[in-house]
Amino acid sequence: MVRIRVLVVDDHRIFAESLAAALAAEPDVDVAAAGSGPAALRCLERAAAEGRRFDVMLVDADLGDQVVPGARAVVARAVPDNGEDGLVDGISLVAGVRSGQLAVRTVVLAEKDDPRRAALALQAGASGWVAKDCSLQRLLAVIRGVLRDETHLPPALLTGVLRELTAARKHRTESERLVESLTPREREVLRCMVAGLGRKAVAERLFLSPHTVRTHMQNVLGKLGVHSTLAAVALARRAGVGPVDLAGDVVERGGQLA
Repeated sequence: MVRIRVLVVDDHRIFAESLAAALAAEPDVDVAAAGSGPAALRCLERAAAEGRRFDVMLVDADLGDQVVPGARAVVARAVPDNGEDGLVDGISLVAGVRSGQLAVRTVVLAEKDDPRRAALALQAGASGWVAKDCSLQRLLAVIRGVLRDETHLPPALLTGVLRELTAARKHRTESERLVESLTPREREVLRCMVAGLGRKAVAERLFLSPHTVRTHMQNVLGKLGVHSTLAAVALARRAGVGPVDLAGDVVERGGQLA
């Protein structure tokens, strides 16, 4: 019998333990539970190192206050106008798992149906969105379905999710066009802005004067058609622009940024 390894991630211990116990009663399911995003990542990485990877991760959409390092920038690109308040830590975990290339299908468990958040989950890499109050048989069907590379959504959410995904694609295309209008140096300055660097830090990193950096930043805002650094960063994330690597060096070749 081929066994399915499932990781339940929920910071409500009673729910997590109850769900794990119900799933473990199935003859072909092995279950473990984690109470936070970082704990889940540790479980996934440890299992992979030991050669016993999890097949499916069930993660609470509202995973409390735990934030997966590095996941916010990934999630922020998924849905237009997705500010800090719109980030959901459970979905951040999904993005963190995908960016870490951990081979596990993820299904988001939610208290209620929400097209925007369901679209965000799919963009982050989830294979399904399921109501927490669904039947055990329904959940098992979803688990087995995602292992066949199926995507599962409640029928009532399909229209709303498609609308959200279409809007996300449109906003991303417009944002990408604006970013492409920047010079290589301006794009590097923008990446520094996405990393949260201030004018002085950008100047030191790029070996420029603060006055020159200020000019570059003003040019970036003007070309992107925004009036604040926060708005420029949000647009950059929608366009897929990631932060500059703060651990690395900026290299120039032939007058162009590498």
